[in-house]
Amino acid sequence: MTDGYTAMHHAAEAAIAYRRDIATAHTTPVASYADIFAAFDAPVPETGGDPQAILAELIDRATPGIRAQTSPRFFGWVIGNSHPTGVAADWLAAAWGQNAANVSSAPAASAVEAVAVAWLLDLLGLPREASVGVVTGATVANFVCLAAARSAVLARLGWDVEADGLFGAPPVEVLIGADAHATVFSALKYLGLGAKRVRTIATDDLGRMLPSAFEAALKACAGPAIAIGQAGQICTGASDPFAEIAPLARNAGAWLHVDGAFGLWAQAAPARAAQTAGVELADSWATDGHKWLQTPYDCGFAIVRDAEAHARAMSVSASYLPPAAGPERDPSTYVPELSRRARGFAVWAMIRQLGRDGIAEMVERNCQVAAHMGETLAREPGITLVAEVPLNQFMVRFGDDDATTLAVIAQVQEDAVLYAGASQWRGAWVMRASVCSVATTMDEADVAIAAIIAAWRTVKHG
Repeated sequence: MTDGYTAMHHAAEAAIAYRRDIATAHTTPVASYADIFAAFDAPVPETGGDPQAILAELIDRATPGIRAQTSPRFFGWVIGNSHPTGVAADWLAAAWGQNAANVSSAPAASAVEAVAVAWLLDLLGLPREASVGVVTGATVANFVCLAAARSAVLARLGWDVEADGLFGAPPVEVLIGADAHATVFSALKYLGLGAKRVRTIATDDLGRMLPSAFEAALKACAGPAIAIGQAGQICTGASDPFAEIAPLARNAGAWLHVDGAFGLWAQAAPARAAQTAGVELADSWATDGHKWLQTPYDCGFAIVRDAEAHARAMSVSASYLPPAAGPERDPSTYVPELSRRARGFAVWAMIRQLGRDGIAEMVERNCQVAAHMGETLAREPGITLVAEVPLNQFMVRFGDDDATTLAVIAQVQEDAVLYAGASQWRGAWVMRASVCSVATTMDEADVAIAAIIAAWRTVKHG
């Protein structure tokens, strides 16, 4: 029987081979859920097995069903490339087996995370005094930031929500744009603020909040208020007009949170920073590392200007958990997890890998690729670019017909030269594509464009 270390070598070799192959693959077909389930379905093993044999079995059976999300032509969701440098750092984090809860349990993980989040604030042009929790992704980041917001707005009225909950608390008003992302509503649900108890703010044709509607809604609020803006609308990539709405929120005493899962990274690209002008005036921000920073999956950032409110909403204490001393920073102070992966290693490695210039170049290139793809496709008769392309998202429609559009998307996915998916915008089905990978170039974009046009012609003449 081989030992676990031999199995680790085998897994690393297979992972490297997969990534090399997928980077140059012309097509990336994927087996169905049913096929993979059938390959794995079996009774609970009664005895243990050989580590290398187990890993070989996992690789052999799972690989056909691995969606090629690291391919340079994956445009299905806003997903980064899981850059090899970040993956390697993440492997080390797993091998080191650190529970990055506090300084005592994981001094290296705590220190590296502290450096990495300071770099992050610098890159994004956000207040250096802000606190940062490194979480699983933007869904949890929104939850954390809104928990801090809830704490702060109620504390101003003398209500300790952490101690006394929401029973009998002053009602908190929530204002949110009509085209906000679903995960923000999930966060409101988790926090007891209610996904439906919101004031919805009208938006323009790119999904940006209308300042006049926002101002009117603020004036209608009778009690504490939390406003939720957006940097990067999931279909259009557009951002709310923060330079206009942030002062309105501040003058009204409302907390302004920004869901910036991917769009906040426009701050790191000088040519795109105008898209998010004024975003630094907000009170909290949520964004992802596994999007434009290209870290492996399971990485997001909850950023809060009021570090005290952030810690009050999230920190956990127990006699066996010695607190950090002096300037030391316990990672779990700003997140809902006590047992947590040491995500800071991969964050540090990716910022070190790309640097300020590399991040700016990547964001700008992805935006140029998105515009090029959308505009080139629209020159083909029967394909319509649904909206302008201010950032890295674009939408196209085929034959101006829902059924035809869905048929073309299905054909594209069957051809497997690229991956793009369907979404609804203003009640109509579209192909929505997101360009968010460091591996995506103009050459790869042109391959994808040709494949989409070929699929459209197949459906049209089919």
